[in-house]
This record gives sequence, structure tokens and C-alpha cells, in this order.
Amino acid sequence: MTDFAAIDFETANYNQSSVCAIGVIIVRNNKIADTYYSLIRPAPNYYLEWFTEDIHGISYEDTIEARPFPEVWAEIKPKIEGLTLVAHNSQFDEGCLKAVHKAYKIPYPKYAFQCTCKASRRIFGKNLPDHSLPTVAKKCGFALLNHHNALADAEACAVIAMKIL
Repeated sequence: MTDFAAIDFETANYNQSSVCAIGVIIVRNNKIADTYYSLIRPAPNYYLEWFTEDIHGISYEDTIEARPFPEVWAEIKPKIEGLTLVAHNSQFDEGCLKAVHKAYKIPYPKYAFQCTCKASRRIFGKNLPDHSLPTVAKKCGFALLNHHNALADAEACAVIAMKIL
């Protein structure tokens, strides 16, 4: 696969529709062609839980002035048109995308998703201690220095995808 969009969400709490950040890496001809990052004001009025803030460092204060998902997605949607979406643990990111579309009553196009975590398990098997994003990124030659930053995680996912998908 030479053309795709790697995507990563961070959430405010356990609710998958509570997206508070998104990172997207557009890959064309097996090269990073575009990047996109935005904080998102979680809705409807979700507060960021202490445990998620500990994970990704995004606070309520960081998102209170951020744009809501529909405004952010309006910028992303044309960039990813016709592309397969790739995520590490795609079940989570696809679930977030579906849930936030539903929360805002936005029709959900049936995006095709590929999962770099599943691909890692298939390709590397027991040769890795785990199949977490940092471990697989390192195996693929990428040092993930800012894990749980949506753009950094999307970039790591893109590099993995270019190597193993």
C-alpha cells in the first residue's frame, strides 16, 4: 500500500466519542505528503478525566477553546478522500471515528481501515516482546519520542504501515 492516511485519536475519557485530539499523516507514493493535527473540544461537554490527562497530557483548559469535531473533520475529510485509513489498534480509532460521527449525527462513510498492530502480530509474531506502538515503531526504525501525542502516534503508524502493509 503506497497511498493511505494514518490516523490517531486521543480521548477525554472512556467514551469513544470524547475525542480531544487528532493526528493524520497522508502518505502518497510511499512518502509522507501532508500532516494534520488539531485539538478538539470534546462533546457533548465531556470533561477530561485525570487518567487520560496523565496519559496524553491534554487538559480541559487545553480543549475549552478548541473547535468541535465537525469543524475539524471538515478540513480532514477532503484530504483523506479515497484513501484507506490506517491505525495502530484500528478497532479503537475506527470506533472513535464512528462514535463521534454518531454523536454529531454526521453520516458515516464506510471508511476502509487497516491495522498495523494486527499486521505486526502476523509479521513479527513472538519476535517482539509486545506489539505496542513504540515497540513496533522501533522495530521499523522509528523512534517514537512523544507517545500519546496524536500526530506523533499517527506518524509512527505511517512509518510502520510503509514497512509492513
